[in-house]
Amino acid sequence: MIETLFVVNTPSSKPKDMTPRSVLPYSTQENRVLDPKKSQNIAILLRALNVTIEEVCEALLEGNADMLGTELLESLQKMAPTKEEERKLKDYKDDSPVKLGPAEKFLKAVLDVPFAFRRVDAMLYIANFESEVDYLKKSFTTLEAACEELRNSRMFLKLLEAVLKTGNRMNVGTNRGDAHAFKLDTLLKLVDVKGADGKTTLLHFVVQEIIKSEGARLSGKTQQAPLNPNLSEDAKCRKLGLQVVSSLSSELANVKKAATMDSDVLSGDVNKLSLGIGNIGEIVRLIESLTGSDGSSARFSDSMNRFIKMAEEEIFRIQAQESVAKSLVKEITEYFHGDSAKEEAHPFRIFMVVRDFLAILDRVCKEVGSINERTIVSSAHRFPVPVNPLLPVPVNPMLPQVLPPFQGNKRYDSSDDDECLSP
Repeated sequence: MIETLFVVNTPSSKPKDMTPRSVLPYSTQENRVLDPKKSQNIAILLRALNVTIEEVCEALLEGNADMLGTELLESLQKMAPTKEEERKLKDYKDDSPVKLGPAEKFLKAVLDVPFAFRRVDAMLYIANFESEVDYLKKSFTTLEAACEELRNSRMFLKLLEAVLKTGNRMNVGTNRGDAHAFKLDTLLKLVDVKGADGKTTLLHFVVQEIIKSEGARLSGKTQQAPLNPNLSEDAKCRKLGLQVVSSLSSELANVKKAATMDSDVLSGDVNKLSLGIGNIGEIVRLIESLTGSDGSSARFSDSMNRFIKMAEEEIFRIQAQESVAKSLVKEITEYFHGDSAKEEAHPFRIFMVVRDFLAILDRVCKEVGSINERTIVSSAHRFPVPVNPLLPVPVNPMLPQVLPPFQGNKRYDSSDDDECLSP
């Protein structure tokens, strides 16, 4: 079967001529100035880009980045010859008996344009300028929005207040009690503090209590159709409250976006934009000094100078927006952490902490929702609290520290559940 299916039928007409052919080296037909692999890659690029030598040279003389586009300019940048290759191509004489290959012909024509590949660099910068500016504007706008969300989120501040109260209640009578505030890093440790059942965490308890509070608040203020007439009033309230707490993750959407950003990268991108303008000005001066003010250099200079004027104004606005965004980030870090100097190495770390907490909170909300769906009875047995509020809760020395030690004599007091405290 294999022979039938895959046999190679040898033509019976003429036997193969086994006489070895005399194959001349390719280099004797064409002068390979470039490395063979580089020459082949350039030839492939030229066929794919479907552009003529004349179109490329005309665009370079005029400084018209739109005529070539980003993809072609990037390809041209990769084709840039070495100093040795450039010297050989410029020394090549048209009457030479040895002809140039397609890649060499193209590069030789491009090199006839003064400072051709310096022009390519300038034009590629221009082609990418708008997208770079849009990216930076969106990034700084996201940072500003993230700071606004953290400062004004009622539910986030209520969570922090509940954590502070719960931690102080658990640590009554110890040097960790009566704390005025805590660092946001503590939020990530709430799931490490487990109850006697080994399953219920401190965050589960806090979420359940806020769910009850928010559910009662909403039930008293809105006349809403029953979610399920078979559920008890307590279950309805809990379901309403869970919806509010679960929505915190979407409420802080820009915080999660800001957590993916890097302050050094953003600053570096702004600096690159600024340096790029300086490089273009340098290229214009170089061309004018060596070629004079003839028609070809004048066209390029005019095109570049018009762009420089527009770009300098745009970069000034970007730098101002960067300054405002970073100032807001510093303020929000001080608002929650007290001293932004400790976070100078990672200015956006506060967003990363909140993002990680939101991921934990989403998981806990799903677990709490599943528990509340399975039962209508009170969750007091699952989430035990002290029966007598006047008695302190015994502190388990094996539990990890919930709140850091605080030195001070002012006691934090909040009688209104909706009043927000700066943590």
